[in-house]
Amino acid sequence: MMKNIPFVASWSGGKDSALAYYKALSIGMIPKKVLTMFEEEAEISKSHAIPLNVIQAQIARLDVPLLIKPASWSTYETEFIDAMDACRAQGITHGVFGDIDLVEHLNWVQTTCAKSDIVAVHPLWNMPRRSVVEELLEVGFEVWIIVVNTAMMPASYVGKRLTKQLMEELEANGIDSCGENGEFHTIVVDGPIFSSRVPITISSPIEKDNYVFAPVLLQEETEI
Repeated sequence: MMKNIPFVASWSGGKDSALAYYKALSIGMIPKKVLTMFEEEAEISKSHAIPLNVIQAQIARLDVPLLIKPASWSTYETEFIDAMDACRAQGITHGVFGDIDLVEHLNWVQTTCAKSDIVAVHPLWNMPRRSVVEELLEVGFEVWIIVVNTAMMPASYVGKRLTKQLMEELEANGIDSCGENGEFHTIVVDGPIFSSRVPITISSPIEKDNYVFAPVLLQEETEI
């Protein structure tokens, strides 16, 4: 029923948005635009703190137009609706999101999209969290942990590649391997949706409040 449906993808640069995008493609949906929300006064994405040029490199490898909306948390909904309005005006009827099982997130996305006459689609909804990570790795995504909430897990995990072995280690230590409760955030640099790997360097961690960030730098561009 979703074949040939045009969609805008909500894109954090991390694993859930990447897998949702992949699954939307697998059922025949057609990507028309990618939306990334950014910090209001900085060229980094919200939550994941990925620099603009890295997001641009990811989206260049998707070969889909990128829409960026800077926002504070107080203006987030207004800017999000403005972005959805712009997409709807261009004939885009659906939005694809990486929500898994947090009902309040699902409700907000669906309610807010409806204000722009956009149908919200959640390809990962109600997947077991472990299954999300397993499928992500099985289909060939390369994923790195770049933000850690030190109130929920050790800072030593920042900068590590998400692998099956690391997944098992996290779960053995009582940490959600999907990070769905906000334990950590990721960046995806390769996988079946990209035309080539995004060349990055992960720098030494920086601490800020209860978070540790591993800054992501784009290496010299190679041919896409």
